[in-house]
This record gives sequence, C-alpha cells and structure tokens, in this order.
Amino acid sequence: MMITRTGSAKWNGGLKDGKGEVSTKSGALSAQPYGFNTRFEDKAGTNPEELIGAAHASCFSMALAMMLEQEGISGVSIETKSDISMDKEGEGFAVKKAHLTTTITADGDKAKIEEIAQKAKDGCPISKLLNAEITMDASVA
Repeated sequence: MMITRTGSAKWNGGLKDGKGEVSTKSGALSAQPYGFNTRFEDKAGTNPEELIGAAHASCFSMALAMMLEQEGISGVSIETKSDISMDKEGEGFAVKKAHLTTTITADGDKAKIEEIAQKAKDGCPISKLLNAEITMDASVA
C-alpha cells in the first residue's frame, strides 16, 4: 500500500529578494511565508530545514510509540525535537546531520526503552529518507 502526501511551494523573485509560500494539501500549512531571510538570517517565517525537523521529530515519536506498544510498554509520553544541520558544500549547501533529542516517560525497563528508541531512530520512515548522519540523545523519565 503506497500512501502519498503533498506539500507545495510558490516562489517569486530572485534568491535574496524573492519570497515564497509553502502549503500542505491538508491545510495544516497554508501560504506560510519563507525566504532567504527566514532560512539564512533567522527572521520570522519557516524554512525547509525546520519543516524537515518537524517531520522527523513527529515520525520518530510515532514509530517509537508503536514499538513501545508492541512490547507491551504503557503510560507512554514522548517529547522530541530534531535539529537539522545544513553545511556549506562546494558551491551550495547540503543537509548533513539530524540530531534527535527525546524525553520518554513510560512504564517499563529503562534499558529496554532506550534500546527501542535506538531502533525507532533508525527505522522511522523520515530517518530512512534522510541521507545524513542521524544521532540521538534519549532520556527516559
């Protein structure tokens, strides 16, 4: 079974003076502004790396929840962020690293939960998509 989800972007102008809008078919994002200044100058708005980080954190959290549930671990609460690092490469840039930071509250053996978190890091679909080094700091509360 293949599932397809759609995101879209509009862009007008050159790189530094241009402006764009990003949207999702679901409407969760609708004409959200982005541009050079939101990507490289930390101005208000979004950017591709931030969106990838949100997708990665949410995908990992869902995969971990599923895997914990399959192991009979209950009382699960997961908070995750994904830092996406973009570095200069040749004439352009490349996303080279993704770092997950997650705090897991669950009823179960701490070592087992940490082991499952490592498997979720490697196995979530967005981790598989990223051609980058993916690291993680996991803490079990």
